[in-house]
Amino acid sequence: MVLTTIADSLSRTVESAGNTISETFFEPTLRLGVTGLSRAGKTVFITSLVANLMDRARMPGLVAQSEGRILTAFLQPQPDDTLPRFDYETHLAALTARTPHWPDSTRAVSELRLSLKVRPSGLLAGLQGPRTLHLDIVDYPGEWLLDLGLMEKSYAEWSDQMLTRMGHRPDPEGFVAMATTDAAEAKLDEPVAQRLARAYTAALHAARAEGFSDCSPGRFLLPGELEGSPVLTFAPLPPIKAARGTLYREFERRFDAYKSRVVKPFFQDHFSRLDRQIVLVDALGAIHAGPRAVEDLRQTLADILTAFRPGASSFLASLFLGRRIDKILFAATKADHLHHTQHAQLTAVMEALTRDARDRARFAGAETAAMSLAALRATTEEMIQHEGQALPCVRGTLLDSGKQAAFYPGALPEDPNHLLTAARQGADHWLDGDYSVMAFAPAALTLIPGEGPPHIRLDRAAQFLIGDRL
Repeated sequence: MVLTTIADSLSRTVESAGNTISETFFEPTLRLGVTGLSRAGKTVFITSLVANLMDRARMPGLVAQSEGRILTAFLQPQPDDTLPRFDYETHLAALTARTPHWPDSTRAVSELRLSLKVRPSGLLAGLQGPRTLHLDIVDYPGEWLLDLGLMEKSYAEWSDQMLTRMGHRPDPEGFVAMATTDAAEAKLDEPVAQRLARAYTAALHAARAEGFSDCSPGRFLLPGELEGSPVLTFAPLPPIKAARGTLYREFERRFDAYKSRVVKPFFQDHFSRLDRQIVLVDALGAIHAGPRAVEDLRQTLADILTAFRPGASSFLASLFLGRRIDKILFAATKADHLHHTQHAQLTAVMEALTRDARDRARFAGAETAAMSLAALRATTEEMIQHEGQALPCVRGTLLDSGKQAAFYPGALPEDPNHLLTAARQGADHWLDGDYSVMAFAPAALTLIPGEGPPHIRLDRAAQFLIGDRL
């Protein structure tokens, strides 16, 4: 077993070294990971990013574009033949149809290669011809992202954490009442184990619907081919010193198997090869769900980052130590659900939510940033008079009814600590009132040649993530 592990590590190192040399001296490749929690808009982000990199009229914030140095961008076959291709064309067709609709969410890992031919800048630009940068975009389900926080936790630690959080979450099948010390100490009975796992899975689905973020393990929400397997048949139980043959010991064994056979291979095959990372967050949805959901989101983001291996990257470092993520962007999505006068407040909330995570990344040498954006703008802005006061509103097509409506979500505070303090203190509701959200359908688009879909700050996000390599 040890020899196999050593051989596997050596083969990965040699492969990484060969790829690094090829990329450094010939056509460089940049691997961008796109991650996010449920309903954050990963599929729409990738689709709009690729469309706007191919037709760049709406990308003035991308410096290489504003300088006229991007000559062309085109899709190519991806280098990994074992991964599904991100279905860019189908997703773009959904967003640009006569009656547009949101594309299906991510249900498996996928990849897409976009190659950009760029004219060099600087003193030697006139002596060099155009060069090509290959941008490999890796997409994976947000549910699986939650598993990364499990890597450093024992079954007892995870159980204690999740049972504590369950006290403030919906429990449709009475899982908490079932997960007792007596149940943990009882002899393993597979039907009992399955009932506990089903009840816990139902609680996870209900918690996600209520806006909570830490709903781990992620494969319980999106099991795929693992559905019904023992590796997904466990649940948190009160930590005890359990004897062999008990339900607790078997759940502990299955939890460890889940980490080693499901989470770790996924981490090694995908995260260990990333150069840049964007983490998309539905911060508005968490704020709408209340203080406990916001605090849950803050803790989840901090846990997730422990698995990203952030740090400064260089040729020698990647050659001998493997890749390191050297830039991480935390982005609050759906900025188009707010009037632009509140975008600064949303960005400030995002910065405050990710403060712990970004400090940890900076300590490891990674450059980080936080912003608010909308990969696809679905609304327009207007001011509406209400009781003698002008309210900054957004107007769009409601997803459930198809009707046009103007919407005022409430004013975010200038100081984000007004939200985070209440969240840390475990408040049940916001003292200054509630914050509303609406689900909008994508707006019908009329694009002229050279234009990608309308967005908010997607060009600035692209500049941060890939601008230095162009």
